[in-house]
Amino acid sequence: MRAKEQTKRLIMFWTKVLIVLIQTGMFAWVWYIKLKDLAEIQYWRRGNWAVIALYFVMVVVFSKSFGGYKVGYLRNWDVIYTQIFAVLVTNGMAYIQLCLIGNWKLSENLSPILILTGIDIVLVVIWVVFMRWIYTNLFPPHQMLLIHGDISPDAIMHKLETREDRFHIKETVHIQSGIEAVLDKIDEHEVVLIGDIPAHERNIFLKYCFARNIRCYSIPKISDIMITSAANIELFDSPLLLFRNKGLTAGQSFTKRAMDIVISLVGIVLSSPFMLLIAAAIKLYDRGPVIYKQERLTLDGEPFSIWKFRSMVVDSEKNGARLAAKNDDRITPVGKVIRRLHFDELPQLFNVLNGEMSFVGPRPEREEIYEEYEKYIPQFRYRLKMKAGLTGYAQVYGNYQTVPYDKLKLDLTYIEKYNIFLDIKLIFMTVKILFQKEKSEGVDDNLTTAMRNE
Repeated sequence: MRAKEQTKRLIMFWTKVLIVLIQTGMFAWVWYIKLKDLAEIQYWRRGNWAVIALYFVMVVVFSKSFGGYKVGYLRNWDVIYTQIFAVLVTNGMAYIQLCLIGNWKLSENLSPILILTGIDIVLVVIWVVFMRWIYTNLFPPHQMLLIHGDISPDAIMHKLETREDRFHIKETVHIQSGIEAVLDKIDEHEVVLIGDIPAHERNIFLKYCFARNIRCYSIPKISDIMITSAANIELFDSPLLLFRNKGLTAGQSFTKRAMDIVISLVGIVLSSPFMLLIAAAIKLYDRGPVIYKQERLTLDGEPFSIWKFRSMVVDSEKNGARLAAKNDDRITPVGKVIRRLHFDELPQLFNVLNGEMSFVGPRPEREEIYEEYEKYIPQFRYRLKMKAGLTGYAQVYGNYQTVPYDKLKLDLTYIEKYNIFLDIKLIFMTVKILFQKEKSEGVDDNLTTAMRNE
């Protein structure tokens, strides 16, 4: 069984290597045939190899960072989009590099790279479709046993049903059936999903699956996410885990703030034409105010006024605070467009520049909504260990209507795993979510917050 599994994964690995080599080979052809001789400085053999090797590295780094190799893990269109985005970024960076090498203007010698980009896009689309066919044949959906407790498993089962290509709940078992009965059920399945159950029982099932090489998924608890950031201490023969729990270091804070200033300034300059057009459209529609200010919470619960383009009618909250709903009649026609593209959040670049927000961080919530969530999730304020962000881990990997407990887990994952490269990755990934409807779609019409009674 293990040898068969390794063979499958080797096939997937070499097909990934193949597309990278094809992309690199295409670039090498363009370099040697079209561009090399146009550079002011002529490169000899090793110099040419260095240029091609750098392109190879960029293809791998950008494709992997954006999730372009996660065929089967992500939906088909997500992988296609990600691969196309990686091609555009890679070839854009490569062209800037070539302009520096050849001492060209940005508009010079652009045609070969544009042609290369078009060919690459066609190739990666064909590759994704082909890889999907291979993956489907090599890895049929997991027939899973779901172990659950008193917390209803309906939510996780509903999510798994959206990915029937990967998961299929064959059977469920409640821990009240008894430890031995659950272990007997585990023996009948190749894959196990452990739901939100008490840690004692979960540890028994995890160790049992580990001892028998049974693939096992588990819904993490908040403490599990904290453990992932712990440092290993090897002072004696008893391993220790160190939890510093102090947030960002002085160096990380300085680097993050410097990056916020640069990105917000560049963002304001580049987006200023769009902001002017949006402001004019809002004003012309109903003559109301262009900017909507609202008090939100940031680092350590500090309140600040967040700036957004007004996307709803004036006095939209005269009946009380609530999140936007899917079919919210308070949203104006202009608001529907700018919310769909997240352009209503462009004024937050000024919040970032002022230091009230960071470009990447937990989504800023209103104090009254925080208080509502804290009634059910006392740990929800853990999100305030980091400055609020215009984009972030939960914004990229979650949705507008992600339940607060899951949102907390996503934000804690970001806080505990923080590094500058994670910020850079999330910034690039933010471009991808601008065109995903579920990222901006409101909560269900009968809800005022993202809290659900499940």
